[in-house]
Amino acid sequence: MTIRVVLVDDQALIRAGFRAIVDSAPDLEVGGEADDGVDAIDVIRDTRADVVLMDVRMPGQDGITTTEAIVADDDLVGVRVIVLTTFELDEYVVAAMNAGASGFLDKGVDPDVLLDAIRVVAAGDALLTPKATRALLASMPRDVPTTPVDDDAVQHLTTREREVVSLVGRGLSNDEIADELFLSPLTAKTHVSRAMTKLHARDRAQLVVIAIRTGLTQLDDL
Repeated sequence: MTIRVVLVDDQALIRAGFRAIVDSAPDLEVGGEADDGVDAIDVIRDTRADVVLMDVRMPGQDGITTTEAIVADDDLVGVRVIVLTTFELDEYVVAAMNAGASGFLDKGVDPDVLLDAIRVVAAGDALLTPKATRALLASMPRDVPTTPVDDDAVQHLTTREREVVSLVGRGLSNDEIADELFLSPLTAKTHVSRAMTKLHARDRAQLVVIAIRTGLTQLDDL
């Protein structure tokens, strides 16, 4: 099955570069382009996009607001957004994750990394390697408000699932979680999946944000 990609960036030259890279892969295709967030919604809907490469800074409606609109639109369920930033620690990365983006990439990323990222996100996984997760957490302000740990959704987690979510929030991979808790990688993955379901997390990226917002991961401990 071919993965349909929509490019959203106000610079035509950047879109052309990404189009050339995406269309070079036999399993990917660019279904459409937009230079503004408002137009992007229509293009995404018309092309039935699977993945959106979303710029942050655009005239008119920015990428954060557009990502929020995509996530909130029942007709666009399943559409995954990769936010493209000029710097890995862009000030908008945290806002993008909160808006529902499935990950982020530096605009200067190697072509092979970009193609693999699109495939990963299209499969429903988060584009947050442990290194990227730690970078995201390091960029978050230390006074991020959190909801109480006894939040209704968190109450449904088992003790082990709480431990796992806390470690996900610290940027650990499934293998690292398995080592930390003396579990098999498969068991760790199962706990992560169950926690995502109970917390209604779209993907691992959102689970990181939830871990911090609920206090399961303490920023002071990072």
